[in-house]
Amino acid sequence: MTELDINIKVRVFENIKALTPADAALMQAAKVALINSYSPYSQFKVAAAVLLENGEILTGTNQENASYPVGICAEGTVLSAVSALYPNVAVKKMAVTVKSGRSLVSKPVAPCGICRQRIYEYEMRFNADIEIIMMGEEGEVYRVKSIKDLLPLAFFKM
Repeated sequence: MTELDINIKVRVFENIKALTPADAALMQAAKVALINSYSPYSQFKVAAAVLLENGEILTGTNQENASYPVGICAEGTVLSAVSALYPNVAVKKMAVTVKSGRSLVSKPVAPCGICRQRIYEYEMRFNADIEIIMMGEEGEVYRVKSIKDLLPLAFFKM
């Protein structure tokens, strides 16, 4: 028997002001997009903004429906938009943020497992890492170099 030791590196920034101007602008785009979240059941708004290789920024938000918890996550929404509008352009970075209608979220929130797999497959499609930047409504900001840091044992095509 052997053991597999998996380590990840998460860079922690004190707040959005500690980010580079470009990263702060991407996170701000996600924060502005929160207003477009349709989350009447969970009261938990999620928004994602992506920076494409061509310099374009696109946003997406979570979209719930009456058969809750079935819905579309913000990360899936924005990646679908990228695939539809810019099918041959890689994503360089993704910023994810949230706003709760129930309590203040002061810790970063990471993509769910389904979205981690979606992002992973997008990385594989373009053979390029996607940097993920995460924060709550306020407070610390986390940044990882690739979704592989959040999903080290991803499903892969055989």
